[in-house]
Amino acid sequence: MINTQKYIRDNKEKFLSELFQLLRLPSISADPKYSKDVIETAEMVRNNLEKIGLTNCKLFETDGFPIVYGEKIIDSNLPTVLIYGHYDVQPPDPIDLWKSKPFEPEIRNEKIYARGACDDKGQFFMHVKAVESMIAAGELCCNVKFMIEGEEEIGSENLEIFVKNNKQLLSSDVILISDTGIISNDTPSITTGLRGLSYVEVEITGPNRDLHSGLYGGAVANPINILCDMVSSLHDEKRKITIPGFYDNVEILSTSEREIMAKAPFKIEKYKEELDIKDVLGEKEYRTMERNSIRPTLDVNGIWGGYTGEGAKTVIASKAYAKISMRLVPNQSSDEITNLFKKHFESIAPAGVKVKVTPHHGGEPYVSPLNEKGYKSASKAMKKTFGKEPIPVRSGGSIPIVALFESELGLKSILMGFGLDSDAIHSPNEHYGLFNFYKGIETIPYFFKYFAEK
Repeated sequence: MINTQKYIRDNKEKFLSELFQLLRLPSISADPKYSKDVIETAEMVRNNLEKIGLTNCKLFETDGFPIVYGEKIIDSNLPTVLIYGHYDVQPPDPIDLWKSKPFEPEIRNEKIYARGACDDKGQFFMHVKAVESMIAAGELCCNVKFMIEGEEEIGSENLEIFVKNNKQLLSSDVILISDTGIISNDTPSITTGLRGLSYVEVEITGPNRDLHSGLYGGAVANPINILCDMVSSLHDEKRKITIPGFYDNVEILSTSEREIMAKAPFKIEKYKEELDIKDVLGEKEYRTMERNSIRPTLDVNGIWGGYTGEGAKTVIASKAYAKISMRLVPNQSSDEITNLFKKHFESIAPAGVKVKVTPHHGGEPYVSPLNEKGYKSASKAMKKTFGKEPIPVRSGGSIPIVALFESELGLKSILMGFGLDSDAIHSPNEHYGLFNFYKGIETIPYFFKYFAEK
């Protein structure tokens, strides 16, 4: 990979400039007013794949946003790497908390600030540039396929249909994904597990209209008060989730497995300082980094109802709402947990209100074994570029399509990401380190090299 690495060193500025072009497009899949921008982004991604020498580059239309595909088949006897990423991004709100405009990327303190800089434009683009470098240097040693979607941030519903209908097209030996992170720039790691997801919206209805709180307060159920009571009851005093049956199938890690996890560098005081909190909160018998990775959780992601404008308006709202997500661990089923939640939440409502539970998207947990060739190749690649063997870690996040890939394509996914917890993905001032961007481009070719070895 000598020539590949030289090409990377010689083209760093070009790579960065091209990434900036991609980051300037507000590809917000959740908001219909940005639909044209999302499609324009898909076209730019396709054009990028064509420019680096891939063939069969096209946009596959879906009922939502298109899926970008491209490939380079150099020898049918060589292994094939399928690269997955997503070109859509989260909404940038709240805008007023950004120090720079979210779609006008800028570099500060050796970091790229823009929405999508880390999640996932900056990370999937590393693969585009790594493959470009290998092709230009004449050192591409595996076949490669790209599948970049535009709906990851809204549940990847149409990707599932595409995968089921295009199994031959996507036929590969391993899937390589950079949509995760490392412990630190000094401590590389590879994500070997992801939590699943059950996401629901709840609606509490009381009286048939908003009421004067002076005339009706204390006499009828206040949906906002009731919703708060119901949500609060979903955890007990030990921070356990109170839904009956919720923990029935939860995978319990052995003491030895938990001790391996504990070897990852972690300082609780620094953690609290970075978040500006006085203390952490979670299940009593688990460490902080276990609570957010190997244990299931339930969190309210949004709650609203009644009057929220300027000044005062004394009303008892007719309705109150909340969005609730549950992160799941191996052996938990998203459909089963959603049904358990619905049954329980409806059962705890007092007679004075009506309850509606609407399921949104979900996904299954995923675990990648350490003895697979894909993991071993990623580990060797990161050791080559970081000078240290990476630590296997389980992530608290969810990428629902990873479990889908395994069930439909029979392929393991290698989650070789380069982001940091501090990159503020989904938050104002999202950023991605220049070190991480270039280190990813440097490392990916070595994955190809080691995966091609017999």
